[in-house]
Amino acid sequence: MDVRGTVAAGFEPVRDAFLRNFEQRGERGAAVAVYRDGTKVVDLWAGTRDAHSGEGDGDAPWAVDTAQVVRSATKGVAAAVPLLLHQRGQLDLDAPVATYWPEFKAAGKERVTVRQLLAHRAGVPVLDRPLTLAEAVDLDTAMSAIAAQAPAWEPGTAHGYHAHTFSWLLSGLVHRVTGRTIGRWVAEEIARPLGLDLWIGLPDDESRRVGRLGPVEEIEPPDSPALRLRPKPSVVAAYQDPRSLTRRAFGVIEPKPDENDPVYRAAELPGSAGVATARALARFYAATLGPVDGGPRLFAPATLTLARTEESAGPDQVLVVGTRFGLGHMLHGPASPLLGPTSFGHPGRGGSLGFADPEAGVSFGYVTNGMRKTVTADPRAQSLIRAVRASL
Repeated sequence: MDVRGTVAAGFEPVRDAFLRNFEQRGERGAAVAVYRDGTKVVDLWAGTRDAHSGEGDGDAPWAVDTAQVVRSATKGVAAAVPLLLHQRGQLDLDAPVATYWPEFKAAGKERVTVRQLLAHRAGVPVLDRPLTLAEAVDLDTAMSAIAAQAPAWEPGTAHGYHAHTFSWLLSGLVHRVTGRTIGRWVAEEIARPLGLDLWIGLPDDESRRVGRLGPVEEIEPPDSPALRLRPKPSVVAAYQDPRSLTRRAFGVIEPKPDENDPVYRAAELPGSAGVATARALARFYAATLGPVDGGPRLFAPATLTLARTEESAGPDQVLVVGTRFGLGHMLHGPASPLLGPTSFGHPGRGGSLGFADPEAGVSFGYVTNGMRKTVTADPRAQSLIRAVRASL
């Protein structure tokens, strides 16, 4: 495997782990980037742009500027928007969502706060009637559907991963506060100032750079820690039961959309459809910690503290495991191991991952086109995290 890119002295273990993912874990095409104290120390890519031969550009190699749909890793970028709005005095985290979005108070949600919405405590991870893709990408239609939905539990009393509805909850809130769509806000206030190849709503003129996702065989080397992390029977049952919150939360768009469809990539779905390079994810998280290459620092110290502060922990009503969330970010824990206790970020189901660790001064971005069945702790990403830890 021809691994391209650079690693700084001392970070060679990350290159070794990246190569092993191709040799031992069935990786097809991927990239990884790491910043430390605002300096890029890892920038690697390898494999093919598309997950499978005969699709898209077939065996075209992954290039320096190849981007991919990063699924729920988009949530970590999108979660910065309300935090920045709060930092600028435009959003009160403890105000009811209905303060900004009056229609949202329907069906028993009048007391749901912005803080609860961001921490997956609003109780609306499912819709009684799933949306078509056309409905899901139309902001007015999706906002009406989520506003009318009755909660599955009393808001604030429990938490559960809002896998897809997070898109419309956050989009609706940001639109009502700013008058802009969340994709436009991210482009104008985050991606453009930081020089990021990252989009929530892919422009037509960037589509040539995006590879195709596809499932890959789940291979693990004999000594892999992933072999010891088999899902519990209760988790398997939840994903198999069509009536469970788990199945319904991941099935709120029907029929299931083709993530390689240009319509899906162009959709401003901040919970699932962002497109990014690994370099952009790592650089974004680096900017939450401090200045990068003379660019702006995103988070003030108080906002950085908010980003890493636990808001939800314990049994997850949707994922059926113990999870930890801050204000939109997933936090380090057994279900989603990151670099350490202060880490915050978000995985994408099937592989991709971005996070920052304030204590270590490290930010990380991993993007892949090979989708596995993992939700929060992909073995390929975990092997790279262990290598980063060993390099510090």
